[in-house]
Amino acid sequence: MLSKLFIPGKNWGLSLAELVSFLEAKGIKFAVCSFSKEFFVVNIEEESGCWAIADLGGFIKIGDATATFATENVKKAFIQKNKEAQAQIDRDIVASGVVDEMVKAESERTLFGVSVYCAAKSLRPVSKVIQRFIGSSVKRMLAGCGKKSKFMGFAKDRRLPQLSHVEVLKKNFVENKAEILFCVGKEQTFVATTTAVHNPFEFQKRDMNKPVQRKIFAMPPRLARIMINLATCTEGKVLLDPFCGVGTILQEVLLAKAKAVGVDINRWCVEASSRNLEWLKDEYSLENAEYRILQGDVHRLSQKIGLEQVDCVATEPDLGPALRQVPTTSYATRIVGKLEPLYRGLLEEAYKVLRRDGRLVLVSPYIKTRSGKPVTMGIEEKAVEIGFEQVFPFKRGFFVEDTVATEKLMAMASFVDAEERHKVGREIHVFQK
Repeated sequence: MLSKLFIPGKNWGLSLAELVSFLEAKGIKFAVCSFSKEFFVVNIEEESGCWAIADLGGFIKIGDATATFATENVKKAFIQKNKEAQAQIDRDIVASGVVDEMVKAESERTLFGVSVYCAAKSLRPVSKVIQRFIGSSVKRMLAGCGKKSKFMGFAKDRRLPQLSHVEVLKKNFVENKAEILFCVGKEQTFVATTTAVHNPFEFQKRDMNKPVQRKIFAMPPRLARIMINLATCTEGKVLLDPFCGVGTILQEVLLAKAKAVGVDINRWCVEASSRNLEWLKDEYSLENAEYRILQGDVHRLSQKIGLEQVDCVATEPDLGPALRQVPTTSYATRIVGKLEPLYRGLLEEAYKVLRRDGRLVLVSPYIKTRSGKPVTMGIEEKAVEIGFEQVFPFKRGFFVEDTVATEKLMAMASFVDAEERHKVGREIHVFQK
């Protein structure tokens, strides 16, 4: 098993759900050793090179973990300023082998970086001190090997001592194995070398460069990728989006080498999706891509698609009007009430068109209110009444240890994706036929 370190995006719970769903769907053996909102450590079977960070939507970096030691020693070194503990960390870094790859680099002068991710609260105030200490240690080790080097620092106003994915890309740190990840957990600390980084320019290209756009109602490609992974949409499967809009979810389906079926009641959306998928097919050289886009009403979906014809459904229906202000609870409740027949119809028809064991990943509105308590649709009961089973993405067997934190994860069946500026967020549900 290889020990992999994952740096998630802002919504860490959704990112972890995507990862375990993706690995399980691929038939890859894995075990989650450690998780926090800052990083995950996952043991993955060695012969599983059939995926890449581009296959995932919820991650910033992936690294190969090369060393583990007790966080207690990190506390002694940087809170108590114990010299022997600091010397031990120096020795641990040498033993980890992270410097060995940098020594092999052909360039005369090595540029490298260190990013510190700290899940241990007590060590967060000294995370910049840790970053500078690791940087100085590595620079000294490289000098000892006869290698000139430059340690990439940060602007003083940077809140956390972490390189962005854009910085890692532009400095070629992945190719040169020149970024060290120092990840401090509550019990264990992990040292890793960055082996993959999220490329925001590719997602941006699919979002901004496609021929037809609809900015107000647009779903980010990042989230579309997460949704198709939650739906266990793998190569060769057929995924349906019955509210396809301009085809954002369908684009990610084709890139996953699956077959896409889009339906929308709006003729303009049907034509927009078709144009965008043709563009994607040319842009990414997807000669064998299979898709079809149809005009139709979700309430008659099974008549249009046929019974048990698709493996997965992933979709975002109408989330209600664009709100300029945070609404009252009563107004938010009225919005949800008006949308309920649409969602009920979707659930009924999705059940008909899905094959046995097929998954439905569905976004419903999460409306913030002036009272501070959000209004949601609560579609779980309706889904179960129709025949669906609610999917809890986290299973006991996924985790090395059974703790209170893992119990909380295993109880999660939906995920909220809402930034502070949003008045209406997304609640993401997973159901299985």
